[in-house]
Formats: sequence, C-alpha cells, structure tokens
Amino acid sequence: MSRPTGAFIGASWAVLGIGALAFLIGLWNAEGLALSERGYYFTVLILGLYSAISLQKTIRDKAEGLPISGLYYGISWSVLILSIVLIAIGLWNATMSLSEKGFYGIAFAMSLFAVITIQKNTRDMARVNAVMAEHGYQTYSDE
Repeated sequence: MSRPTGAFIGASWAVLGIGALAFLIGLWNAEGLALSERGYYFTVLILGLYSAISLQKTIRDKAEGLPISGLYYGISWSVLILSIVLIAIGLWNATMSLSEKGFYGIAFAMSLFAVITIQKNTRDMARVNAVMAEHGYQTYSDE
C-alpha cells in the first residue's frame, strides 16, 4: 500500500476543474439554449458527479469488507447510469452542432472520471494514514 503521489492528486483535481469548468462555461456561453435547458444540463452534471463519488465509495467499502446496503449499492449504480443516459438523451435531442455535443459529452465524462479518482485518492490517503497511525508513525495530515 502506498500513498498517491502529489502529482497524481494534483492532476485529478486539475482534470475535475478543467472538465467541470469547461462544461459550465459552455453552458454559460450557449446562446441557443434556454434557461431550462441549461438547468437540465447543470443538474445532470451534479447528479452524475455525486452518483460517481457515491458508487466509488460503495464499491470501495464492499472491497474492504465494510457493511453496505444492497439497496444503496443498487441505487448508486442506477443513478450513475441514469445520469449518463440523461446526458446522452439530452445531447442527442439538442439542436446544437455535433462538435458542441461532443464538447459537453467529453467534459461530462472527464468530470466523472476525475471525481472517481479524487474519491479513490481520498480513501487511499485515509488508509495509509490509518496504517501509519496504527504503527505509531506520523501521518501525512500531521505534516
């Protein structure tokens, strides 16, 4: 077990910032989208980010032998899949150009990947710190 490198942690946060910010700037500057459409895409982004974090945590808990509810595990999968389906349907039916649709799709996927990686890094750091504290070593958060 090793601590994630600072470069990997920083890259994960940078990818989230770039992906989510690009998505939001795109929505802000989208002249052809009604306010309700912008709200739809924003809500789907937030739903996707939350569900991806929740699913990653649930899978990690299960892998580490922590008790999880089968219902919550199923809901986590369902909501992540739902957010991906909703963004796909929204983009499929949108009256924007194909390049704009691709832009939103890539920014969405990038953001989902980034939050999964950030959650993984957070759990890895917590695990490393717990093992270090258990053996009497100074933890990384104490530096």
